[in-house]
Amino acid sequence: MAALDPLENILNEIFAKNLPALPEGGKKFLVTYLPYINLILGVLVLLSVLSLWRWATAANDLVNNLNSLSEAYGGATITAGDRLGPVIWLALITLAVQGALYVASYPGTKARKKSDWNFMFYALLVNVAYGVVMVFSAYGGLGSLFGSLVGTSIGLYLLFQIRASYSTGKATKKAAKPAKKA
Repeated sequence: MAALDPLENILNEIFAKNLPALPEGGKKFLVTYLPYINLILGVLVLLSVLSLWRWATAANDLVNNLNSLSEAYGGATITAGDRLGPVIWLALITLAVQGALYVASYPGTKARKKSDWNFMFYALLVNVAYGVVMVFSAYGGLGSLFGSLVGTSIGLYLLFQIRASYSTGKATKKAAKPAKKA
């Protein structure tokens, strides 16, 4: 996405040029194993989305059942509202997008394509969005945002340290060799 190029350039200046560089061995390790790390992270995030959705659904059903039971015996409603509110749905969607981006980056990062490096970059930006969404959730708060920002900062540092290892995918044409005379 060309719209994020200015942000990418600013972050490259901060994380690749102004901070201490990773040792070459660390960079090589990251570039070698990052595709597998992304695949594992992506699957774990998608599984957590499923688990969180199941948990929220079970909690919602339990509250509804308790409300029905309380009302049947003449009591007051225990808690009002749906536990699967818009903030929870938005949080689940952002997590699902993040997991999908990690999984989608697997083949290209293995081939060291810049386009799939961008998927990892986008996944980290989505992580910040998730932190912001969780601020408005009863389950999150400022601690979730702080954790998201710290995790994203570490991820951006590592990601921008290895950015040069990924090609843009634009092949350069080699000059044609003149034919040999017989």
